[in-house]
Amino acid sequence: MAAARRRGFSARRALPAAGAVAVAAAVTAAGFAVPIPTAADDSVDIAVVQGNVQQPGMDFLGRPMMILDNHVKATLNLAKDVKAGRIAKPDLVIWPENASDLDPFQYREAYARIDEAVRAIGVPVLVGALVDHPTKQGYVENQGIVWDPKSGPGASYTKQHPVPFGEYVPFRQELSKVITRLQRVPRDFYPGDHTGVLNVGPARLGDVICFEVAYDEIVRDTVNAGARAIVVQTNNATYGRSGQPEQQLVMSKLRAIEHGRPVITAATSGISAVVAPDGTIEQRTKEFTQDVLTARIPLRDGKTLADRVGATPEWVLAMVGVLSCAAAIMIGRRGRTDEKGQ
Repeated sequence: MAAARRRGFSARRALPAAGAVAVAAAVTAAGFAVPIPTAADDSVDIAVVQGNVQQPGMDFLGRPMMILDNHVKATLNLAKDVKAGRIAKPDLVIWPENASDLDPFQYREAYARIDEAVRAIGVPVLVGALVDHPTKQGYVENQGIVWDPKSGPGASYTKQHPVPFGEYVPFRQELSKVITRLQRVPRDFYPGDHTGVLNVGPARLGDVICFEVAYDEIVRDTVNAGARAIVVQTNNATYGRSGQPEQQLVMSKLRAIEHGRPVITAATSGISAVVAPDGTIEQRTKEFTQDVLTARIPLRDGKTLADRVGATPEWVLAMVGVLSCAAAIMIGRRGRTDEKGQ
């Protein structure tokens, strides 16, 4: 009798594990069954400029305007190649996050250099720049600015999710007294309040900046607001020669598949890349090199299942996990009670 009870108890203990395996297998199989629409509604020719930085690490900036000059020179060289017929003229150009290390609205020399490059290439350029907040003194905004060769700077997107302890310091006054390293973040970034859907020339792009690509809701909201392709403006120089740029590129692949749209990553020092809607990396740069990528990318209007259902499956799976743990605890307690009853 005791042996039969032990066998029954063991069977009950095995049920949660078997259930978890079954759920994991079902979720994996369901993933393969979900269609990934990739057919293009239209296309556009782009160029991605990676200007490079002086050195990796926290001191990547170098002297003022060095990074901006790198991107200007690379764009001027692109314009020469276009004029000579070596490269087809793109419809738009994408610069990375922090491509201008000075606020172009506060420093006339920065404004002039950007304007020179944009006029030379003759198409709109999405420029990454740090801009002083117009009303909150001491704050800075991390922006992507649409710069037109005729009308100059226009619409912009401000990063919605600044990096804690990298772009702003929580409890700055208290923590800075204890952790002096935090003084290397001299100003706090102010978050934006809207998605990054921008008309850049003939394309309606969804701009997300740097590690915002890791946040489901930011990318999904941008696509649902009308973005036909996704642009990730990023500055990975601080994480130079680590695994972070590769990790971020994998995130771009995930977003491409999730939303059925191309993802264009523009990085100051790499890895810049063109990712197709099915997650294929079509082009990529090396790190810490100056380079320009040119490509024709598809533009899409359709919505994927992920766009429609949002985070609902995640919450369902989380609840299944919680309930499975609760069931396992209850079965374990009953088993211990049965053993004591013997």
